[in-house]
Formats: sequence, C-alpha cells, structure tokens
Amino acid sequence: MNTASLAPSGMTGETSAIGAIGALQAAGAAGVQIDNLSVRFGTRTVLDDLSLTIRRGELLTVLGRSGCGKTTLLRFIAGFIEADGLSGSLTVAGRDLTHVPPHRRNLGLLFQSYALFPHLTVFENVAFGLKARKVAARDIARRVADALKLVQLGDAGHVMPAQLSGGMQQRVALARALVIEPDVLLLDEPLSALDANLRASVRSELKALHERLPDLTIVCVTHDQDDALVLSDRTLLMRDGRIAQLGTPQELYDTPTDAYGARYLGAANLLPPNIVFPVGDPRHDVRDKLACLRPESLRIVKLGEGALHGTIESVEWYGAVLSVPVLLDAMPNEPVLVTMQRGHGAMPEKGMRVSLRYEADDVVLVHP
Repeated sequence: MNTASLAPSGMTGETSAIGAIGALQAAGAAGVQIDNLSVRFGTRTVLDDLSLTIRRGELLTVLGRSGCGKTTLLRFIAGFIEADGLSGSLTVAGRDLTHVPPHRRNLGLLFQSYALFPHLTVFENVAFGLKARKVAARDIARRVADALKLVQLGDAGHVMPAQLSGGMQQRVALARALVIEPDVLLLDEPLSALDANLRASVRSELKALHERLPDLTIVCVTHDQDDALVLSDRTLLMRDGRIAQLGTPQELYDTPTDAYGARYLGAANLLPPNIVFPVGDPRHDVRDKLACLRPESLRIVKLGEGALHGTIESVEWYGAVLSVPVLLDAMPNEPVLVTMQRGHGAMPEKGMRVSLRYEADDVVLVHP
C-alpha cells in the first residue's frame, strides 16, 4: 500500500468534499500579513525585521538552509514561538492574531513526523480537532468523510495508523489539517520523510490538491529546491533571518539577484564578466558583479566555434542527462558545468578540446 495519490480526478464524492472544505475559504480573505517580525533567542537573532504579505489562495514555499529562520517563521504564524526577544504583528484572514493562542488561530498544521495518535483509528485521528472544537457528532462524521475522500482514503476510517504506509499516513495527517476548514494550511517539511520516488509523486499531488482548493492559503517550509520549483505560486528564499529574494520560481531561477540565490535554486556557473562578455560590451568591465550562466544554457561545440575554450574534465551520465565539467583556458582552476540531453549532438569525451557557445540573453549579472 505504497500509493501516493492525494486528490485523483473522478473521485466519488470529490465535488462535495472540496465544496465542504473550501466553503469557508471562499467566504472571505484568508491571506497572511506579517509586519516587522524580529525573533531573538539570547544573543542570536533568528528573524530580523521581516515583513511579508501572502495572498489568499497562494501557495508560498519558504526555502533556505538550516538555521536561516524558515521554521521559526512558520512557528510564529502557528503561535508556537516563545523567545527572549519577539516583536512584530500577524494578521490572518483580516484578524489580528499577534497575541492569540495557537488553539484559537484556526490554522491547519502538517509536520514532517505526521504526529498521528497510534492508538486511534484513522477516523478518530482526523476527527480529533473537530471534537476539541465541540462540533456536533453528525457534522464530525460528515466532515471527516469528506476530508478522507479528498485524500483518497474514504474506506480507511477504521484502520489503525500502523497498518498504513508512510505516504498514506501523511495523507491522514493532511486530512486532519484540512477537516477543520483552516484559514491557512502550514506545511513543515511535509515530504522529507518520503523516499525519492514517492516524494516526487506526492509533490505533484499536493500541487493538484491546491488547484482543487484554490482559495486555501498554504505556506510550505522546505529545504528542497524541487519542492519550491514544482509547488510554488511564489517562493521566499531566506538567508540569515532575512528575505534574500521573493518571487515566482521562474523569476528566482532565471533572474537571481545574488550568488546565494543562483546556487540555491540550481546549478550555476558564476564567472568574471570579462570572461563572458567581449571587449566593447559595457558589461565586460563590470567589477562588482558575477556573470551567472546555467549549465543548460551552454552548448558544447567544436573548438573555435564558441566564445569560451577549454578541455572536458569528465563526462558523468545521469540517465537522459549528461553532466560535463569543462576546464576553461581562461579559468583553469574551477570547471564550468555543462548539462546536455543524451543523444543530442556528438557524445563528449574526457580530454576533448572544445568551445562553449551561449546566448547573451542567458547571462544574468548577480551580486557576489
């Protein structure tokens, strides 16, 4: 039972399930507004004067290295932060939640560990939040059934969590988060406990689920660039408690503002501008920036037919893709990475003398 589908089309009762869970979202704005948030633990500043607007119905991924503040940001929205120095304000769905306790914030939470109660059935796990809110029993039965149908577990209400695969346990946790009809769904590394193949499948299904619930605001914390590229409406890249860059995944990938962002969203060759641009081009003499070239923007051609010349250091095969480091004559100490589709052009060989060709529009100047 290693299935990973979250919201398949043609599901019996799917329309009613989506309608029930999405009704509250359509009723009003469910966005998030954070103003001047600072969090300090002792002498360590984790978040530094951060302000952020998340639109209703937006799926925002928060990306960054360990310790950058992304989980602290999520925990602030959830109401779980107790810090020596905490300042700033939080508004969700038009309500000031800055000083509202977690259990009164109406937020859905999905954590890396799933946090299911092992002694309760799937139905009882999903119903837990509704019972805590003293929802009528008949309404609990209907809403739990709708939530389980939405995640394709309509027949699993009587099952114990230990009888389910990791992917299915995650879907139980997701149903539990959705059944309370949250203003915002908070996801903390929701895919990190899954193996690579299952992770990719669940990632796609999470995106499909969000498309079926277009008014649900989702904030997803992750360290994985693929999560950000696949899931996001926008991506927030964090560094040292601050916003490094905010935009669509395509904007962050195609037009990074600095070397940190360029390297985080994918492989990037960062070269001195005077190597990339010819004499006479005004960018040739830029001293305070680096020229960013993505590996897929470079093409290996015969020696003399491109602007950069060098020697192939190695050829690494990753199925359909070849990864080819090239040592440039102009920069012999650090190889330039080229990626190419297998079968497209002549097969490169280690030690071959080649040139590299690229389009000027593929080069982005970034801060170091």
